[in-house]
Amino acid sequence: MPIPIPEALSDGSALAKVKAGQVRGLPRYLLLSAFAGAFVGVAVVLLVSVSGPLVAAGHPMAKLIQGAVFGVALTLVVFAGAELVTGNAMTMLQGLWVGAVRGRDVAAVWAASLFGNLVGSLAFAALVHGGGTLHAGAAPGKAAPGEALVASMVAAKDAASGSQLFWRALLCNMLVCLALWMASRTKSDGAKLAVLWWALLAFIASGFEHSVANMTLFGLGIFQGSATWGELARNLLWTVPGNVVGGGLLVGLGYAWIGRPSPKPDAVAERVDGTVIVVDGSVAGDTLPSPVGAPV
Repeated sequence: MPIPIPEALSDGSALAKVKAGQVRGLPRYLLLSAFAGAFVGVAVVLLVSVSGPLVAAGHPMAKLIQGAVFGVALTLVVFAGAELVTGNAMTMLQGLWVGAVRGRDVAAVWAASLFGNLVGSLAFAALVHGGGTLHAGAAPGKAAPGEALVASMVAAKDAASGSQLFWRALLCNMLVCLALWMASRTKSDGAKLAVLWWALLAFIASGFEHSVANMTLFGLGIFQGSATWGELARNLLWTVPGNVVGGGLLVGLGYAWIGRPSPKPDAVAERVDGTVIVVDGSVAGDTLPSPVGAPV
């Protein structure tokens, strides 16, 4: 059975407090954030590598394969331990809702994890480009399938309007944070892996926008000459806020509101003699207080 929502919310709020403490040790926190950017980058490169030939051949299963392999992203982030800004959108707002952290803690964690994710993503993209990974198997004078897929993906993302990017980013992080939320409600590592995998399959195969994944994708495009820094900046300008709204407001605060303690309703008891007694629900055992109110 899943952990009850209030209990999972309490655990998440405690985690937000831990993150607020970690960010004060900025160098180590930035390294954790850079790791997360690189881990998501691993999934991006894997996606491009395995689906590039399928896309080039017009295979109808290409999107499904892309979604099926992308689960490695959150698997690495969750089990290795890293700081992903899209997940922090949910965790920190839940902590703020219950008063475990302050607004400045939320801002510090978001800013540090976003910057670290960007550094890690671009560094990983540079390493992949330097190794010629996506160029392997290219015919003379032609781009390899992986390179061609990167170019087509960044071109499609840059062609989308700002509002399209925002709504796709909202839907994306709604699924990513649902994955993290469901994982937080499980006790089995196998169950965590399953829920992480399914939710990421849904967002990738649907074509939604993840700001950190786009950091690596556009980074690869920049290094191979099919994208520009301005295109990356424009994409992040729309996808980062969309990710925050989808994961932080819809999922994070949505479940925080659902899991809030309910006010105790007045309990109504009735004596054998017909006297109605209203108590506050805190009566222990079978003891009833002295009658209040009028007999009926």
